[in-house]
Amino acid sequence: MTFGFASSSAASLSTAASAASASRLLEPAEWAAAGIPLLRNPREVVSGLHARHRPRLSTAIVAVLDPDERLCASASFTRRPAPADGWMFRNTLLAQLRRVIPHDLRRRTPVRTAILVYCREGDARWTEEDGAWMWGLRDACTLHGLRCGAYITLTHEGWQVLGEGRGGRRPNADSAPEPFATSETPPLAPRTGGPVSEVLRRAAAR
Repeated sequence: MTFGFASSSAASLSTAASAASASRLLEPAEWAAAGIPLLRNPREVVSGLHARHRPRLSTAIVAVLDPDERLCASASFTRRPAPADGWMFRNTLLAQLRRVIPHDLRRRTPVRTAILVYCREGDARWTEEDGAWMWGLRDACTLHGLRCGAYITLTHEGWQVLGEGRGGRRPNADSAPEPFATSETPPLAPRTGGPVSEVLRRAAAR
């Protein structure tokens, strides 16, 4: 009898955890209705981040842009193999933002915008993992005093700004980095969350 009660309690806790995790994601319609600011030149932004961080599958790049869409700071890290959970993604993104740029919580209105590029398997269609990243990005931006910007997937087919329908074939998860093709002032060197930071700093300095 005791064994049956313990098993039932464990099942209830597991169900509750699954339900909580499912609530920490955003559906495409919710994301589109959130008033996410549009990127003026998404391909240039994606190409620049791709060239700086050289992402592989399961790599996430969080970047902060100023009002003129110039890069202020960026960081890349590899997603750990675990169930997709917006709360965990929020904590990871917030930790990366705190490493690379001061918060803007003293401002009445956010000035800088954070965007997220995630390199993954599959096609450009929305997945629950994407929804968890969206939830995490939105929450991390709120806690760091930033505007929540675009969420972009990078797959074997190309890149896609979710919720906007804009995308392209290059760069993609398999393509080589393209040369920087922008007249903007070169941004700060990226920081990363892993041991490859020195390699990326040398790549950014080329």
